[in-house]
Amino acid sequence: MTWHRTALLAARILIAALFAAGTFQKALSPDGAMGLLTDRGLPDWLVWPATAYNAAAALALLAGWRVAPVALSLAAYCAVTSVFHLIPDDPWQMSIFVKNWAIAGGCLALAVAWDATRREAR
Repeated sequence: MTWHRTALLAARILIAALFAAGTFQKALSPDGAMGLLTDRGLPDWLVWPATAYNAAAALALLAGWRVAPVALSLAAYCAVTSVFHLIPDDPWQMSIFVKNWAIAGGCLALAVAWDATRREAR
């Protein structure tokens, strides 16, 4: 296994771990996420589809199933959900806002690298 494959595996595991943690956080303590939703005028029950998506995406990355499209969808998810953390008066939320964009960038890089690796293997 080349270091590229090892790095891709590590990227998949690390990004999956982040979304798995988000799954558990939302499932065990949904109030924070629900508050962010209702603060933006959205129904609090949207936390449950987000929780299911986090879990499904994490499992897909861990399994190596459709990695590029899943990573692209995670990048979009991070971009959209960053809006909930755009609270300029709250430094903690602003750091999460920036981290969401950084994670989106990592997901885009994972999608590109995964696709390139697959093309080279052909």
